[in-house]
Amino acid sequence: MSARNEADKVVLSDREVSESEGLDDWRILLGALHTRFRTRHFATGLQLVNRIGAAAEEANHHPDLDLRYGHLNVKLVSHDVGGLTARDVRMARQISGLAAEEGVAADPTAVQELEIALDTPDHTAIKPFWQALLGLRPHPSLDIDLTDPNGSTPSLWFQRTDSATGADGDEPDRMRFHLDITVPHDVAEQRVAEAVAAGGTLVSDDRAPAFWVLADPDGNKACVCTWQGRE
Repeated sequence: MSARNEADKVVLSDREVSESEGLDDWRILLGALHTRFRTRHFATGLQLVNRIGAAAEEANHHPDLDLRYGHLNVKLVSHDVGGLTARDVRMARQISGLAAEEGVAADPTAVQELEIALDTPDHTAIKPFWQALLGLRPHPSLDIDLTDPNGSTPSLWFQRTDSATGADGDEPDRMRFHLDITVPHDVAEQRVAEAVAAGGTLVSDDRAPAFWVLADPDGNKACVCTWQGRE
């Protein structure tokens, strides 16, 4: 195996990727590179998809493409090693170049990823039920995560509660869903401010910028998350 092929198997940290040049069109969400291209017209988006497809075939490295009327979402990750590699960085730069040639602008601040979290004192007891019900698969390395390999359904992960005091001071062993919305790091504080202005409460920013904990007027909690502050 060549030195380049060996290097392409090395998983890069989010920080290493964020410091790479030529990625202004892209944002890191949950260990993958994401962007949205404002194609405006479906035919333009299809043309861009075809050009990306040809480049991906040549490189033998294939992004996830989601073409809608007016925009194209692109996600890059090296599935074989479970993270971002130099292959993804190169392909991201190439895709940005193709979009520029088509006169298509990137809007990376529009991307986001949704996860569902379930508070529980013992995830091993309930995990098989949720896996069967939602048709999900165990994460290859995280025992508390269930994922959809096709990317159609949000991931479900289990957050352990304290049997003595309960989660966040609630009743012991109370199980509760909450949502985690992962957004580009440069729009997170704006999203938090907008949620508070819409009637929410900032419960905690102790772990920001990794995540902010908010609550709606009924006390239901959610987290705004970024890749930062997790290393």
